Amino acid sequence: MNESPIFVKTYAFLLWLMPLTANFPKHQRLGLARRLEDRALDFYELILQAGKSKGDARYLRAADIELDKVRFYLRLCKDLKILSLGQYAHGAELAVEIGKLLGGWLKTT
Repeated sequence: MNESPIFVKTYAFLLWLMPLTANFPKHQRLGLARRLEDRALDFYELILQAGKSKGDARYLRAADIELDKVRFYLRLCKDLKILSLGQYAHGAELAVEIGKLLGGWLKTT
């Protein structure tokens, strides 16, 4: 299960995100960086729960909401110029790929 593409892509996203948020300006690390990290980790936990519960749609819908929050925080970071346009584009691209995988999983339940 953890080798499923959604888990692989989400893990890659987290590996990219965590060092990035560690370099946020100090005044943003405890607020915006923390919220972004927490939402991304919450997303991973929800898809893990969905996988363990044979694709329970409740977890998948909750994961979809968390992914929307991640997208929002990424966009906010870009607009506040905490992320460069290139960093935002990369993160948004990963989020889109993960969203497509999640959408496909939701359709199968």
